[in-house]
Amino acid sequence: MSEPDPAQASPGISRRGLLGLAGAGALGAGIGVAGGIAVDRFALPQAASAASSAAVYPFFGAHQSGIVTPAQDRLHFASFDVGDITRDELVELLQDWSAASALMTAGDPVGVYGAVSGPYDAPPDDTGEALGLPAAGLTITIGFGPTLFTSADGTDRFGIAGRRPAALADLPHFPADALVETLTGGDLCIQACSDDPQVAVHAIRNLSRIAFGRASIRWSQLGFGRTSSTTTAQLTPRNLFGFKDGTANIKAEETAVVDEQVWAAADDAAWMAGGSYLVARKIRMTIETWDRTSLREQEAIVGRTKGEGAPFSGGTEFSEPDFAATGRGGAPLIATDAHVRLAHPDQNAGAKMLRRGYNFVDGNDDLGRLNAGLFFICYQRDPRTQFVPIQMNLAKNDAMNEYLRHVGSGVFAVPPGASEGGFVGETLFA
Repeated sequence: MSEPDPAQASPGISRRGLLGLAGAGALGAGIGVAGGIAVDRFALPQAASAASSAAVYPFFGAHQSGIVTPAQDRLHFASFDVGDITRDELVELLQDWSAASALMTAGDPVGVYGAVSGPYDAPPDDTGEALGLPAAGLTITIGFGPTLFTSADGTDRFGIAGRRPAALADLPHFPADALVETLTGGDLCIQACSDDPQVAVHAIRNLSRIAFGRASIRWSQLGFGRTSSTTTAQLTPRNLFGFKDGTANIKAEETAVVDEQVWAAADDAAWMAGGSYLVARKIRMTIETWDRTSLREQEAIVGRTKGEGAPFSGGTEFSEPDFAATGRGGAPLIATDAHVRLAHPDQNAGAKMLRRGYNFVDGNDDLGRLNAGLFFICYQRDPRTQFVPIQMNLAKNDAMNEYLRHVGSGVFAVPPGASEGGFVGETLFA
């Protein structure tokens, strides 16, 4: 029997994408090299069991998954720089990423042969570390950075500068920002979330391979322990300061709020209707200093109790804060510089954001301090009227700033979802 042509066997992934899977070392030999034998060499499972109880979120749909999807436990986020390629090659990359993402979110391997089949003298199509694992709720979300539309020197590389949404504006410099250039920006981004860290890492690893020669990772971040709930069924988690985080977060069941605050409308850019705007901020926490701070001061800084998570004005975790309530001497129960006050919609013209942040620990620094904190992610209709004013208010006034340092940052337009057979970003390039 003749060996199948990979380009024909997997029409969803381009030949160049398959060569990317093979890697630089296989380019000379090619995929389907003469004499290669397409066999399942070890007879290992290549897909999640149909009986698995793990959640599966389809890649295709009206909106990209990974936004209002129930927040998973693990994250691998990557920002990419696009190489010196043509517009058609960029489109082909997005097509390849979409096809591979649809496979991985279903629990299937990427490529024609997967991880353990195909030509014996060529690299496998799939890296294989997710063999036998279920999809584990994997979602893959793709976004476009400002520099994809216009490069830093003003070049319109792909003929899309005129289609850049006004809402995709560069973020301003916030007071006390300590941004590291190698942790900021990017032409493209991929957010891979899963309840299994190996599944999330597998997704970024394989999409990076597919991009070989077309795009490369600029910076990336692993995250654990979600710091927000995106559905009413989820309990509020805690951040590395030990406080409940995201109590007042937008929930998927609040469909009217989601429509108003999360999904982009056609009035800014028609191709973004049904999409959203992602802001990512890497926030390092000065853990050791916080750990030597009294419980009284910690709670006053946050404006909530550490145990229950109730506002200082009284009630339970989900009680609305009463910012007019006062205590002895007429002082407000929730301090004017408390985090909960400054981040509340009442203090920000009603603006809300859907948060999907994660804790991170990246080892320690040269002084032996934990390099740890919050990888903050939020989605909104327009960062100019949501994230920017809220963050500016916090950056100028929040008592918590003594314990935080913003070191990484990025803003991305996340297009609407793709229909089966299509690709994310199709509306932009139509």
